[in-house]
Amino acid sequence: MPALILALPRTPRAPNDSASSSEIARMAIRSLHAELSLYPKPGLVSLIDNGSHADMTAETFMRSLFSLRHYFRDIARAGAAAAGFDTLKRLGIAAEARMLRATGGINTHRGAIFSLGMLCAAIGYLQSRSMPLTAQGIRNTLQAEWGEGLAAHTRDVSGTTHGLKVAALHAAAGAREEVALGLPSLFEIALPRLQQTLAAGRDAHAARIDALFALMAHVSDTNVYHRGGVQGALMVREQARNFLARGGTEQDDWPAQALRCHRLFVAQKLSPGGAADLLAATCLVQMALTA
Repeated sequence: MPALILALPRTPRAPNDSASSSEIARMAIRSLHAELSLYPKPGLVSLIDNGSHADMTAETFMRSLFSLRHYFRDIARAGAAAAGFDTLKRLGIAAEARMLRATGGINTHRGAIFSLGMLCAAIGYLQSRSMPLTAQGIRNTLQAEWGEGLAAHTRDVSGTTHGLKVAALHAAAGAREEVALGLPSLFEIALPRLQQTLAAGRDAHAARIDALFALMAHVSDTNVYHRGGVQGALMVREQARNFLARGGTEQDDWPAQALRCHRLFVAQKLSPGGAADLLAATCLVQMALTA
């Protein structure tokens, strides 16, 4: 008598977590490289020059990028598994230690490790559940899954980084507060500006420049406060707002205007590193949405 074969309903399978996490990591690395290679980029390290920095070069950033490639994969995988915030935090701390070993103690990507890492976790979470990958979905996931841990991390001021000291002195928002709030500067300022420039028919380079200047005009950047104090922060905002008020990259001579701003920031030793990290995070979200 033939055996009976029961036709059981099949459970839909999520995308392969390992392959998906590796692709998320590749997007994160590409996003950081996109930020590094952007130029003219006021006061910041690029492939062209070192900006306002005497202690780091593009090569320093490339060593840092190479050291982070497995971190982004691992945190995306942890996000897919709905790991708790403490697990994600441990991965970030280990990644920061590897970065510092790779750069000889130079902080190239501390803010990016946190912001892009949490975004990788959120994207991994959504993809592993075959949930729609939208900007609002990524933001909601950050707050719904890890909001409590992020809030506690923001309140912890026991560290001694320049960012924490400056934030306490000037009430400036650093990477911790940005992520805890669901990255409002990214989702409400930079991403819409980047997408607006692309929709106008300009290329990704122009879109990233506009997004960077929008961030500089908006963000209370602890890197700027550390180097230039209140006056430096006011200068950065004023220069960025003037660039955007004239039309940003819609102007034919925008590269010359951006270059003048770059040289001014270098002369004043100003470096909007927080805005640069948020730009890289914006590039990651845009890549994920259009993949």
